[in-house]
Amino acid sequence: MTEPQQQDDPSNDSRATGPESSDAPLHRRGIKSYVLRAGRMTVAQTRGLEEVWPRLGLTLADGRQDLDALFGRSAPRVVEIGFGMGASLVEQAETHPDTDFIGIEVHAPGVGKLLDEVDKRGLSNIRVYREDALAVLEQCLPPASLTTLQLFFPDPWPKKKHHKRRIVQPAFVELVRTRLMEGGSLHMATDWEAYAEWMAEVMDAAPGYINAAAAETAPYVPRPDFRPLTKFEARGERLGHGVWDLIYRRAD
Repeated sequence: MTEPQQQDDPSNDSRATGPESSDAPLHRRGIKSYVLRAGRMTVAQTRGLEEVWPRLGLTLADGRQDLDALFGRSAPRVVEIGFGMGASLVEQAETHPDTDFIGIEVHAPGVGKLLDEVDKRGLSNIRVYREDALAVLEQCLPPASLTTLQLFFPDPWPKKKHHKRRIVQPAFVELVRTRLMEGGSLHMATDWEAYAEWMAEVMDAAPGYINAAAAETAPYVPRPDFRPLTKFEARGERLGHGVWDLIYRRAD
């Protein structure tokens, strides 16, 4: 979920700031798309990390996953990168018990909150990584294994000098494509119009994807009913803020 940040200042950087080429190093090795922030942990969040993590938490050290073995069944698989405090992901898992979900989030309070809530609701169709999402995709998730990858309200890094930190880059969407099954979807949403335009530029240039939007709304789609409306988004709607959803499907 995005946080209030300053608007772009042209004086920040005079260099070109468009998306990187598709052959750029995936991580820009050392450049992250997120910043770790310290935060106070509630009792519930601490419980989630201490008591529930051993059962539902995953790490890079676990290696490449056999997802059928991990969940004990064969089912549609959805990965969400950057689930924040987890309310949307928990709602999806509870609403769709026939689907398995993997959440990736680096911030401890959000991971703890989600795990505590998952345990209280008795959900068995969620697993969680507290790791860099790119490393998880590269090292842990099998090729052609995902039905959907969700990226909702990633940090827009609005200053021009920070655009290189945006997670949506050609190398990232190519990695995602390899992890989606044929016909699988990359679903992104943002409340920053400039980032929505950036996402569309990257995706329209990416090979092996088809835009799912109708011609009259392309490149965007109306907010799908299956994407829960967060409190953050509802507040933005009341204030007249826009939200842009983009869905692209793997074509090959």
